[in-house]
Amino acid sequence: MSETPASARPEAMRDLVRDYVSALHATYLDHVRHLPPAERGALPLVAARQLTVIAAATQHLHLLATTDSMPALHGQEVELTDTYEGVTWTVRFYDPSVLPDLGLLADDSPEAVRRVLGVSDTVYHLAVAVGGGLGAHHAQHSGVALANQHAKTIRDLDRIRRALPRQAQMVDELGSCVRNGLDLAAGLLAAELTARRIVPIPGAPAAESLQSVLDDVTR
Repeated sequence: MSETPASARPEAMRDLVRDYVSALHATYLDHVRHLPPAERGALPLVAARQLTVIAAATQHLHLLATTDSMPALHGQEVELTDTYEGVTWTVRFYDPSVLPDLGLLADDSPEAVRRVLGVSDTVYHLAVAVGGGLGAHHAQHSGVALANQHAKTIRDLDRIRRALPRQAQMVDELGSCVRNGLDLAAGLLAAELTARRIVPIPGAPAAESLQSVLDDVTR
């Protein structure tokens, strides 16, 4: 990876990232075991069953989990596969030596990284600090936080659907915007769902738009 210390071999860095992803997923899946089966099955990481986690090194290390289909390995590309609790994932590694466009990014935002990778749908997208940020403790903390975030989003979307049954499809689109970090689109949907009672500030995170809609329909 491009940010690996000179003394670290690429294989060692890949193993470190693989262990981080495995710890994150195991923590997530263990943390949600207490949920009712249908609610647990609706969680993005559980529902995916099989996914690809792209480890993309730009200015930061981006871990991007997606259900999008990936082509066969090409050139110097490397992938490693693991399974836990019925969920299988393959970690693929990209840096500017494998995908030169990553090295040309002036904007290291998640949206810019996803555009370079061509990913359209995400289960999660994390930016991780290389070094201490890839430790097991950090992975476990991230796994719990991600599981809680996903569970809350599902519950919030269900409450909005019950309040707006005729706009269920639009609510589903709002959920996709939250999962993929599509902030502008989420703001537009929030305004439409609330008959413009709520008009999020441009650039407001998609999760805030979701919360604004929930607050509006439950008043």
